[in-house]
Amino acid sequence: MSVDINDIGSQKVKSIGTGESVELKAFWDDQNVAIIFFRRWGCMLCRLWAKELGEIAPVLNKHNIKLIGVGVEEAGSKEFVNGKFFDGDLYYVENISTYQTLGFKRFNVVTILTSLFWKQSRDAIFKGRGMGLGGDLKGDWVQTGGAVLVEKGGKLLRHFVQTGPGDHLSNKDILQHFGLENEYNPETMANKKPEEKECTTEAKP
Repeated sequence: MSVDINDIGSQKVKSIGTGESVELKAFWDDQNVAIIFFRRWGCMLCRLWAKELGEIAPVLNKHNIKLIGVGVEEAGSKEFVNGKFFDGDLYYVENISTYQTLGFKRFNVVTILTSLFWKQSRDAIFKGRGMGLGGDLKGDWVQTGGAVLVEKGGKLLRHFVQTGPGDHLSNKDILQHFGLENEYNPETMANKKPEEKECTTEAKP
């Protein structure tokens, strides 16, 4: 799906920390930015993605690339902040239509539960459990998310849409789009594969 950067930029988000309302375009007015749209603050797989991003946060910061996390709602955000899962600024959208504008689809209860049996989900669940990330039932279960990488001034570098809850834009992909592939370290925690593949699907999506 192609998206218009102007349509994205006009969408408003609210700071979890201050309550300030800002348009997304404000984030790329004066610097490059990676904006991650999480599907649910209490989702263990979202917490895993947030922790993975922490591995490249110092690289992004060094190159003046802002890391932003956005949620579909405020519910569950306090626990996400207190858990220190994300090394960046956190917001939530003022209207769910922002996720629709970005092409992030909604599952239903049956399809979201089925998606937890996909290999990418099972691997992520196993990894998240191993890291003790936990999860809860708060918020919108069926919304998916994604990410946008934007160059200073508003050039869209990457528009990523999740196919399922365990689908994450990799750290390597993010760095490559900002021309920082030489600083990618495949031996970090974020990029190691779980040693075992078998797990149950008791995680809260």
